[in-house]
Amino acid sequence: MVNATATGQKPQRPLKEGDPIPTFSLKDQDGHVFNIADYIGKQILVIYFYPKDESMVCTKEACAFRDSYDQFIKTGAKIIGINDGSVASHKAFQQHHQLPFTLLSDPGNKVYDMFGIKGKLFLPGRKTFVVDLKGKIIYTHEAFLAGQEHADETLKFIKASSGK
Repeated sequence: MVNATATGQKPQRPLKEGDPIPTFSLKDQDGHVFNIADYIGKQILVIYFYPKDESMVCTKEACAFRDSYDQFIKTGAKIIGINDGSVASHKAFQQHHQLPFTLLSDPGNKVYDMFGIKGKLFLPGRKTFVVDLKGKIIYTHEAFLAGQEHADETLKFIKASSGK
């Protein structure tokens, strides 16, 4: 796995509330190019970064987002999961757990680095961002060993801020 420092790029500082998200394009679980700019301004974006498909905590996290998916949709939110897994790995993960949302493949963790997410225990980090219609981060959640918490706390925040 290539990280930002190995390629000579300096990792960015961690993004926080009030920061605009960087623009990026990655392949989704179906091999299609997903350009984040196409979604800014159309929906609230829930972008969650997770270390690995099929690992215990990551599976709990993905399934928590799946189980709350209808509630996220009612608030106008789009869920996007990102890690450095391959398109094929994401497709298998999506099918195995019947995940109704987009999974993006981030080879070399380039988008991870754009968001300034720090790794833990020799693994890529786990962090969730909520992005408003202007493309600004309005909420972040970080709990490395508590996957379910990401979906629960993010949904609470969106419901409280949108009144839905």
